[in-house]
Amino acid sequence: MPAPIDDKPRCFGSNTETYARYHDTEWGVPVRDDRELFEMLILEGAHAGLSWETVLMKRDGYRAVFHNFDVKRVAEMTDMELFRARQNPGIVRHKLKIESTRKNARIFLKMQEDYGSFSDWLWAHVDNTPVHGGWKTRADIPATTPLSDQISKDLKKRGMSFVGPTIIYAYLQAVGVVYDHWQGCCMYQPPT
Repeated sequence: MPAPIDDKPRCFGSNTETYARYHDTEWGVPVRDDRELFEMLILEGAHAGLSWETVLMKRDGYRAVFHNFDVKRVAEMTDMELFRARQNPGIVRHKLKIESTRKNARIFLKMQEDYGSFSDWLWAHVDNTPVHGGWKTRADIPATTPLSDQISKDLKKRGMSFVGPTIIYAYLQAVGVVYDHWQGCCMYQPPT
């Protein structure tokens, strides 16, 4: 197990370099770029049943296999490309998760057509303003909310996979739709 880089209180995981860097520079920062939103949607789906550190350590592998998360190129991946992806130790080699990447990309593209961008669709759920949790302790942070339930249900109805309410809540936290740094976290900032 890697040694902690410091003893600052953070929202999740440990204070290993991988976790700390991700937590302090990315997690909870509002993302409005569709490529980045697609990347995080796929990575959060890959996270199901695994530690987030495992997925973070394989992030470069995912970027290589899935064309730097160019959603159009992922939507056009062939069955043979997906088969080869399952042989690649640089990603989580779960058949259904890999296949869902292409399927989800195709649905993501359709949503871009329908709404102008996936970002527009996603951020409309919160009137373009992050929801500030203001949690007092880490234990107060929920695994799901009515917002994650609603978005999950919509994405599933459209045909996406690995988008259950818990995955979607983690996604909303990751891309800053929900600001969930708890009050004791080294990155916490009160709402303005």
